[in-house]
Amino acid sequence: MKISVKKSAPLSGVIEAGGAKNSALPIMAASILCGKKCQINSIPKLADTENMKEIMCELGCRISDNTFDSGTLCGYTAPYEGVKKLRGSFLLAAPLLVRLKRAQIPLPGGCPIGTRPIDLHLKGLRAVGAEIDTYHGVVDIKCRQLKGARIYLDFPSVGATENLIMAASFADGETVIENAAAEPEIADLCDFLNKQGANIRGIGGNTLKIEGVRELSGVTHKIIPDRIEAGTYITAFAITGGKGIVKNVRSEHQKPLLAKLAEMGVKITEQGEDFLVDATSPISSASIKTLPYPGFPTDMQAPFMSLLSVAKGTGMVVETVFENRFLHIAELLRMGADIRTDGRTSVVEGVTRLTGAKVEAHDLRGGAALAIAGLAAEGETEISGAEHIFRGYERFCEKLSGAGADICTLND
Repeated sequence: MKISVKKSAPLSGVIEAGGAKNSALPIMAASILCGKKCQINSIPKLADTENMKEIMCELGCRISDNTFDSGTLCGYTAPYEGVKKLRGSFLLAAPLLVRLKRAQIPLPGGCPIGTRPIDLHLKGLRAVGAEIDTYHGVVDIKCRQLKGARIYLDFPSVGATENLIMAASFADGETVIENAAAEPEIADLCDFLNKQGANIRGIGGNTLKIEGVRELSGVTHKIIPDRIEAGTYITAFAITGGKGIVKNVRSEHQKPLLAKLAEMGVKITEQGEDFLVDATSPISSASIKTLPYPGFPTDMQAPFMSLLSVAKGTGMVVETVFENRFLHIAELLRMGADIRTDGRTSVVEGVTRLTGAKVEAHDLRGGAALAIAGLAAEGETEISGAEHIFRGYERFCEKLSGAGADICTLND
């Protein structure tokens, strides 16, 4: 799949961000825990969320629109074809283990941005009493009764934290997760579970205390706004020197990005959950270092690098979360960017002009970064591998074109 992007006039108008993909996936998985109907609203229609629905249906769940009914769950072996497309599918491990006492999950796929091992998931599940074997590329997890434990995560892994929260919600006794990830999407998962009757304390911090319960109820829940989608569209306004509104944004989730944009000269006025973005003044460069939340998000590193490529001055980008998240740099160089890289550090010298080129998206956020760069590049940028972008952005081209961007999908 390909996208064509041409140099665009300054963006104007309104772009609305949808529900958070990284919140929807764990909450969809968690709906299995209660064995009842749950209404989950604001799930973005994406390749990743559709893949998760297909996997869940193959396991016996019934899904209609945004209603998830896991009362008919009958399978504990996740299908290989679905799992290989979606790393988030490993979030099904804990719910299947709770409901069926067993989970068989093929080693998951996803973007090639780093090793992202599942060892922390497995370490935590073993701590609460699971028995785990791995053979022929499949992780086989069994346990009759999970037991509360004290778990310290060597790294604040988002996925491991989510799986352990779900397992601990049904474990016998109290589980304490130290050095837990604190992303807003994890807080959203905890809020969903607590609505159902779970007992999770310390939400939003790095230490979670979870008292296991016997059952959960079905509830209605709305997914939080997608902070990365919103940040990407804010960056699109900035790179074109535009002025407009990005809707459905929570400022408390955007502090690192807002601080850097202000440093660069982009003016943002908050109007409730709407952001008025004014990038009509020249922008200067800045430096970023990605960190677990509440640091600068690794998912915004690539789109932000596109912005730095045309900012006045020199900026530095340090990637500390994933070791292979600079795949977009070679493509930006093809467009005329001036970027020098040493290991996990890149120095970005702003240029006065990018030029369109044929480039390839290797991962989700890198693909979005190339589209953002294409908005400011002379001529046409043709992005292959655009299916990566659609894994994380709903109606990506339509939303941008609605604000004046010259962007469209191409038929292969």
